Amino acid sequence: MQRGRTALLFLSFLASAVAFVFLTGQSLPDVVASHFSGSGAANGFMTRGFYLRFMLAFVIGLPLLLLVVPYFALSGAGTRINLPHREYWLAPERRAESVAFLRAHSVWFGAMLIVFLCYVHWLVVRANAVQPAHLSAPALIGGFAAFLAAILVWAMVLLGHFKKSA
Repeated sequence: MQRGRTALLFLSFLASAVAFVFLTGQSLPDVVASHFSGSGAANGFMTRGFYLRFMLAFVIGLPLLLLVVPYFALSGAGTRINLPHREYWLAPERRAESVAFLRAHSVWFGAMLIVFLCYVHWLVVRANAVQPAHLSAPALIGGFAAFLAAILVWAMVLLGHFKKSA
């Protein structure tokens, strides 16, 4: 039952991201500023259609890849998994529960990545709303810092879960 809820949560994030990118992308100009210098000035362009296909492929593909690869990698009984207190957590009576936790936890990473990619897309949409197009470097750095902080919390929760061995 938990696996079904986890999959539904991830698919909800993915569907929301697709809708967000598609709908907000409709306001982009025919030629989209899609690459920016360190100062935020536009220095790369693509058509709106190509940008939307690229962004949708990225928002769907990267999180799915980061979810599917570990899912199947954890499937094999002889799969080596590097965990703190590995002998305890991967003992036959706890292995299924440990693998289920790792899979569910990877969903949270995928969801965080989806949110970050949507945020970057939103910054591109905002950058294209002004002439000349200009990306806010502080907003990008702030978003990236928030994403890194979320990854740090995610990693601490993961390691904290497997810290206890009794």
